[in-house]
Amino acid sequence: MGDAYPITPVKVDPISTKYRTIKTAIPHPESVPVLEKLRNVEPLCMEGQPPILWDRAEGATVYDAWGNRWIDFSSGVLITNAGHGRKEMIDAIVAQAKHGLLTSYCFPHLARAELGSLLQKQAPRPDDKVMLLSTGSEADELCIKLSRERGRRLGKKNPVFVTFSNAFHGRTMGSQLAGGIPSLKEWIGYPDEHFAQVPFPDGVRCKPEENDFAAFEKALKAQKIDPDRVCGVLSETYQGGNSSFAPPAYMQALRRWCDQHQAVLTMDEVQAGFGRTGKFWAFEHYGIQPDLIACGKGISGSLPLSAVIGRKELMDQFGPGSMTSTHSGNPVCCAAAVASLKLIVGEKLAERAAKMGEIMQQCAANIQKRYKCVILAHHGKGLVASLQCVKQDGTEPDARLAWEVIGRAVQTGVMMFGPVGYGGASVKLAPPLTIDEAAIREAMDVLDRAFDYVLAKRKA
Repeated sequence: MGDAYPITPVKVDPISTKYRTIKTAIPHPESVPVLEKLRNVEPLCMEGQPPILWDRAEGATVYDAWGNRWIDFSSGVLITNAGHGRKEMIDAIVAQAKHGLLTSYCFPHLARAELGSLLQKQAPRPDDKVMLLSTGSEADELCIKLSRERGRRLGKKNPVFVTFSNAFHGRTMGSQLAGGIPSLKEWIGYPDEHFAQVPFPDGVRCKPEENDFAAFEKALKAQKIDPDRVCGVLSETYQGGNSSFAPPAYMQALRRWCDQHQAVLTMDEVQAGFGRTGKFWAFEHYGIQPDLIACGKGISGSLPLSAVIGRKELMDQFGPGSMTSTHSGNPVCCAAAVASLKLIVGEKLAERAAKMGEIMQQCAANIQKRYKCVILAHHGKGLVASLQCVKQDGTEPDARLAWEVIGRAVQTGVMMFGPVGYGGASVKLAPPLTIDEAAIREAMDVLDRAFDYVLAKRKA
C-alpha cells in the first residue's frame, strides 16, 4: 500500500495468555524515540512494518523490552524455520566467531565444506553442485546468468528468459526485470525484450483457461517468441505474496516443455524451501525436479545467506575466479546454516509443518469463509498461507483492509509483517515450523477477531 504504520502508542486491553502478553500501549511509549530516530535516518521504504521495537525472540515468540510478547506469524520474513534463537544455532555462531575466522572471501574453510555437503544431500541429484551467496536476489540473478550462458553455448539466437506475471524475485535490477510486477520495474525506465512474462496459473487472478499449460505456449506465441529462443524459465514454487501454487499437471508439462526446447528450469525456493510447505522443497508437491534451485531465507534461520543448487554441467560453465561473491560462504553464516539444517532434518520439521499446516490452513479457510465478502481466497500449504483481501463482494484488492487487520493483530499479540501480494492486499501467515498447535489456534483466533474488529469499525 505504500503507507507507514503510525507510531503513536495505542491503548489496548491487557492480555495475558500462555502465548501472549500485552501490558502497555502499543507500541510502548519508550520505544517511540527510537522509532522516530529510525524514520529520520532511514529512507521511507523501510517504514512498511508494524512499529514494534523487537528486543529478542525465542521459538515462536517475539518480545519487546517492556514485557510485551507476541506469537510470531512472520518468522522475520520466512527466515526462522527452525525457530527463533535456537541454542544450537547461537552456540554455532558464537563458537565460529570465537574460533577467530569471521570472513575468508572465497578461500576455503571447514564450515563452507560442511554446509555444501549438507545441501548436496538434499539436492535432486547426488552430483548437483552448490554455490553459496548472500541474498535471494543474488541467487536468482545467478540462475538467470547460468540459464543465459547455457542458451549462448547452445547457439540460441536473441535468447529470452521467461517468468510469470505477479512474480517477485528480488530487488536488484536483474531480479526485477525477471519479476512479474510492472510497478516494481518503473524505475528502470525501459522494457527488456529478453525477459518475457506469462500468466501464472493461480486459480483466482488468472483466467480459467490459463490454469492449463496450453496457455503458456499461447502467451509466448502472442508475444512472437519462438520456443527455441527460450533459454530458461524461472518460477517461484508458490507465488510468494499470495502463497499461490500452480496445478501439478501444469508444472509437470512445463518440465517436459523445458526438456523439449533445451531451456533451463529454475524454481525459486527462496521463501518456499527448508520445510516451509510440509516438504523439504516445495517443488516436491509438483513431482518434478528443476535444473536449478534458488534458495535463501530459511537456509540459515538467522544470518544473511543464500544458495544456488543445480546440475553439475550448468554450475560448472564458468571457470575459476569468474563467478564469485565477496561474502560467498561466510564462515559465521555457514556455521548458523549448518546448525539450522541439522535441526530441520533432525527434528523432521518439514513433516511437522505438514501436520501443523493442516490446522493452520483449516483455520485460514474458516476465516475466508466467514468473511468471504472481503476475502477473495485463501491459498497456501504447510505453514504458509495468505488471505487475499478485496473490496466488498468484488475482486479489486483492498490494501487498506489488510493493513488495518495486520495492525490490529499486532496490537493484540500476533506479530505479522505488512501486507504483501497482489495490490499489497494479502495478509500473510508464516510462523516458525516449531510452533505449537495451541499457539496456532490462538493466533488464528486473534486474526479472526482482528477482521471482525476492523470491519465493525468500518460500519460504525
